[in-house]
Amino acid sequence: MKFKLGMKKVWAFRAFYFMLLPGVLYYVIFKYIPMYGVIIAFKDFNILDGILGSSWADPWFKHFQVFFNSPYVTSLLVNTFLISIYKLIFGTVPPILMALLLNECRNRWFKTIIQTLTYMPHFLSWVIIYGILIALLSQSSGLVNRWIEELGGTSIGFMTSINYFRAILVGSEIWKDLGWGAIIYLAAMTGIDPTLYEAARVDGASRVRMIWHITLPGIRSVIVLLLILKLGHIMDAGFDQIYILYNIQVYQVADILDTWVFRTGLQQLNFSMGAAVGLFKSIIGMVLVIGSNHLSKKWGEGIW
Repeated sequence: MKFKLGMKKVWAFRAFYFMLLPGVLYYVIFKYIPMYGVIIAFKDFNILDGILGSSWADPWFKHFQVFFNSPYVTSLLVNTFLISIYKLIFGTVPPILMALLLNECRNRWFKTIIQTLTYMPHFLSWVIIYGILIALLSQSSGLVNRWIEELGGTSIGFMTSINYFRAILVGSEIWKDLGWGAIIYLAAMTGIDPTLYEAARVDGASRVRMIWHITLPGIRSVIVLLLILKLGHIMDAGFDQIYILYNIQVYQVADILDTWVFRTGLQQLNFSMGAAVGLFKSIIGMVLVIGSNHLSKKWGEGIW
């Protein structure tokens, strides 16, 4: 009986389920089905024998043991965590501020122009952004170093300096995703009841007071949601960005788990090692998401 009622409801909303189908198929085909390949983390994988034909590692945690006994593991974990935390801390507030400023702007054409200019960098590849950074920060011909020299200073190797490279990583990502992140918060602001602003205006509240007591609480759930999702990717740190921007002179502060796995796992064909590190990253990400969601629920917000 319950099954029939359930099928009737599905049929009644068949158009919505049909629109949901492409997204479900994407995750099933590209996310869930490939998960069986994680078993190569516990095997001595041979590409000729295949996943099922390869022999099991002895002991089963062999590749995890090799990774954690590696002399690079400490620096890899520190770099990954620091870069991710810097991006999380310094990259959370700017999109919120941009969204607040755009939301308060009453000049429609000016708001449209600024919003377009700020989210356009999101569609640029990191290869193009690397070219822009070289044009600005190159020690020999960069625009910034020319200004420094004209002011009587000495040119600085920004892209090859361990003192500046992490700041360049964080700053370039903030610039790239500033406008795109602001769109999400702007969308959340449209869902705030306008009568709240009218009541506050009648009570004599200033714009700053309305932002602090109405707008920010109104988008709190979205802020918490995005923070939780970002915590789940804290072990990623941005492979594509770092792989394109870094060089051997900044390995000390820029080499992360993903770049190390690319060199040892793919370039050296050590697929089992790469899978082991990937599984380790996934477990840490899952723990962080579950833990952060549990903590956020104590404040009244959470994903589930």
